[in-house]
Amino acid sequence: MERYRSWMALKQVPGVGNVLYRRLIECFGNPESVFAAGKEALIKVEGMTGAAAAGIASFRNYSGVDRELEKVEKAGASLLCLNDSTYPPRLLSIYDPPPILYMKGRWEEKTSHALAIVGARKTTHYGRTVTEKLCRDLVRHGVTVVSGFARGIDGLAHRTVLAEGGSTIAVLGCGIDKVYPTEHKKLFEKMIEEGTIFSEFPMGVPPEPHHFPQRNRVISGLSLGCLVVEATIKSGSLITARLALEQGREVFAVPGPILSETGSGPNQLIASGAKLVQAVDDILDELLPRWEKRGPEPPMERPLLESDEEILYGILTDEPKHVDQVILESARTSSSVSGLLLTLELKGMVKQLAGQYYVKM
Repeated sequence: MERYRSWMALKQVPGVGNVLYRRLIECFGNPESVFAAGKEALIKVEGMTGAAAAGIASFRNYSGVDRELEKVEKAGASLLCLNDSTYPPRLLSIYDPPPILYMKGRWEEKTSHALAIVGARKTTHYGRTVTEKLCRDLVRHGVTVVSGFARGIDGLAHRTVLAEGGSTIAVLGCGIDKVYPTEHKKLFEKMIEEGTIFSEFPMGVPPEPHHFPQRNRVISGLSLGCLVVEATIKSGSLITARLALEQGREVFAVPGPILSETGSGPNQLIASGAKLVQAVDDILDELLPRWEKRGPEPPMERPLLESDEEILYGILTDEPKHVDQVILESARTSSSVSGLLLTLELKGMVKQLAGQYYVKM
């Protein structure tokens, strides 16, 4: 951690934001040289104020720096700084990359083919199904999925990728020693084992609302493009999409039902020029025209169904349908329908949801 002492110290100087920090490194090479420079040299750096220059020249709070580094070690985290060869190269291309990234998990420069997936915290069955399908397909094509570890689409994207043995990165809006939301504790532990967690916020920093737009630029900055699945017009997911555009990334959206509030955000993005996504190839063809895609998986052999099972299967759709509606449409007894649904579920043809709703697989 000693090598990061000066990096952490410069980050703690009042008035030295991400943009000025980067300009200082570009001018002087490293933080040690920044602290060694006089006020006259510092003030010549674009964006430097007299107060910031004085703060650099007079900085002595190394006890605070050491306490922060001790917290990092105690939490089992590590650090990446702008000059590290392992700092995410795509993130370096944005206007204001974090000078220091706090990290947990495994990092192997996974971002050469990375896609951000963001969306609503309150999801529908449609949004969850689409997210799971696209994530599975992206894993098969070797794409790393980046998201914000939030409830809903974000968490589902991380879980699906991990379940498929793929690569995923979570970017937090709080200190890396905080699990937010708290119900993602098991997912957090799984991410440490098999994925990567990043944060630019110091240890112990809580998840304040204004942190999340700041976090979103890192999500898009790590990625080749940004896919929005379900979002309201005022959703933070649309902020991520806007930041992606500003960073020169591609923006994709899954169309939603026109009467759905969470469909309004993606539909607005599509109307504004985002690429409509119906399948994974809509993403890959746009982002990776020269990247050899892996061949399609062989189709799964459909189980043989008895005539009664086939009839009931035909009544079900991709949208949840209550068992009472299935009974009504099939004109069968409730015991007959329950038995057939159980058989279809065991054959992997239908899935039971909460509240006795069923969907076709």
